Amino acid sequence: MELKRDVFGNARRGEKIFLYTLRNNHGISIKITNYGGIVTSVKTPDKNGEKANIVLGFKALEDYLTDSYIENCPCFGCITGRYANRIAKGKFTLGNTEYTLPINNGPNCLHGGITGFDKVIWVPKKIEKPDLVGVEMKYRSLHMEEGFPGNLDVTVTYTLNHKNEFHIDYKAVTDRETVLNLTNHTYFNLKGNGGSILDHALYIPAKTRTVNDQDLIPTGTFSEVEGTPFDFTTPATLGSRIDALPDGYDLNYVLNNPNSKLVRAALLSEETSGRTVEVFTTEPGIQIYTGYYIPGIKGKNGEIFSKYSGVALETQHYPDSPNHAEFPTTTLKPGEVFKSKTIYKFGLK
Repeated sequence: MELKRDVFGNARRGEKIFLYTLRNNHGISIKITNYGGIVTSVKTPDKNGEKANIVLGFKALEDYLTDSYIENCPCFGCITGRYANRIAKGKFTLGNTEYTLPINNGPNCLHGGITGFDKVIWVPKKIEKPDLVGVEMKYRSLHMEEGFPGNLDVTVTYTLNHKNEFHIDYKAVTDRETVLNLTNHTYFNLKGNGGSILDHALYIPAKTRTVNDQDLIPTGTFSEVEGTPFDFTTPATLGSRIDALPDGYDLNYVLNNPNSKLVRAALLSEETSGRTVEVFTTEPGIQIYTGYYIPGIKGKNGEIFSKYSGVALETQHYPDSPNHAEFPTTTLKPGEVFKSKTIYKFGLK
């Protein structure tokens, strides 16, 4: 196991930002920066032993700081919060108080607002043990930051072990009642050399999904996926039925996980490389987003990302849960400890 820290550059206000490289003995290496908690690179070997980066990300910090990137908000590899996904019309009520959030996605608040957890600087701490390496990230989100109540202390811990498992552990406490939904927004492309993800095969055991309105807000109803373009209970390529969906896949699947146990949520694979990534989570849902709105972003080192360049597998609570009492709660109260775990396991077919 190996852990290395390098200077990644300076943020807009001049703060020094670091890049951590986690490496195990099986050819897996992962790069993470404390700006936004962003996973910038995941290198894994293909079936011929050739290593390549299988996630969307930039080699230079400045590419994450450009106006074009921030305005289009593709959220490559970042921690999203306080509330990952959408809150309808940027409003929710706790007790007798209505809270108003920034509107940054049509009529809704997306991924925590204008300055979500993807754009803040986290306090990092290295983790080095015989069987794993990692980095712990801490951030205090102040009361009413982006309109959310409560001083919220968040810890996100990234670790890589000998089993080729990338663990993401979330923990948070608050001093006032608030809402919280955390995820990681890494996009995968298992080819490792660009191109489309439409030939990637996806398996999701979920038999139901939350039904969205035209603004991607859940209506409160659930729908069986069997016999629809949303059915991945038998593995199918992402492109096999995507033409039936005007904006590709961007929806929440309901995992059979009422007691927050660690369950298998998805398996993504790609035939030519033989690479696979398997997802396990304690969360009740997983959002599949095929990157339709990635606008054609070019990094200074020649990286180019556009529509269908990657697929995000975002473990989460359901979108707009604060406005749906029938959904698993996202309310966090003083004295409670929010905990969540997601594992991405890398392998070969």
